[in-house]
Amino acid sequence: MTTDVASADLPAATGPAGPVAAGGGPSPARPRPSRVAALGHRPLWLMGPTVVLLVLVIVVPFLLGIWISATDLDQYSLRTFLQAPVVGLANYVEALQTSGLLHSIWVSFAFAMLTTIVCAPVGVLAALALNTAFRGRGLVRSAFLIPYVLPSFVTATVWRFILRPDGAFNEVLAWFGVDGGQWLIGDKAFWALVLVDIWAAWPFVYMMAMAGLQAIPDELYESADMDGASWWQKVRYVALPQIRGQLLLGLLLSTLAHFNNFTLPFVLFGTPAPDSVLTLPVNIYQTSFQTFRFGLGSAMSVLSLLLMLIPAVIYLRASRLTTAAD
Repeated sequence: MTTDVASADLPAATGPAGPVAAGGGPSPARPRPSRVAALGHRPLWLMGPTVVLLVLVIVVPFLLGIWISATDLDQYSLRTFLQAPVVGLANYVEALQTSGLLHSIWVSFAFAMLTTIVCAPVGVLAALALNTAFRGRGLVRSAFLIPYVLPSFVTATVWRFILRPDGAFNEVLAWFGVDGGQWLIGDKAFWALVLVDIWAAWPFVYMMAMAGLQAIPDELYESADMDGASWWQKVRYVALPQIRGQLLLGLLLSTLAHFNNFTLPFVLFGTPAPDSVLTLPVNIYQTSFQTFRFGLGSAMSVLSLLLMLIPAVIYLRASRLTTAAD
């Protein structure tokens, strides 16, 4: 009796093959739940409505656009578009040769790069200026966001009146003895588009930079102060390295948004747009809904999508390599 009680009080021994029972034999191993069983307990069915919505809104139109790009669909065959003649890659060849696609890509690229190059330092400087607390900072922050929160249609309509030959912009230039001339037609139209988009888009970079600056610990600034760092040294060696990820993401999204901007040039200049501001989205619109070459317009849209995927893939690849290095 005493021996049995003592044996019951002792903890189970552990052997090389697993836990050993008090009687000397190995105890049965506890079964591990399989990965499939673990996933089965999660309510993945809640993602069903979202997946269905994504398929209907993104996948189906994308596949339909690819199919239309391989047909000669126009205003005459629109009612029976399922029987539209199939032309294969002829629309893609025409898009690259005679549709002005390359010219529109160059205009959109130059427009996007110039706008981003100017918006980047303006947005970063505005974020640095408002990173320090002072009286009225909340009001200034709200005022900085006004150009960004205004709808593009409203922005383009207001600036269209400002840039008229007798508008406020030319009157201000006349104070300095400069003749503004026509800003909505001719070669000056491109610089008018860049000016308006800079005014409307720089707060986005400001928000991305401000989000990164607010996440920097105060200890880093305190350590820099103890080392005798100047304001520029703290910006260069503390602030900018810490917000590099947010800033690069903001610049990428900003560049893609400028490249794909349709509302601003469409409302500001109308259609047909001057050649100097014939951006890629406007060219696709004119081809599809003014000349009714739906097949050619779909081919141009597919090429535009592939073109915009290039910087996105490069950024994701660089981000993955940076994360792996860290």
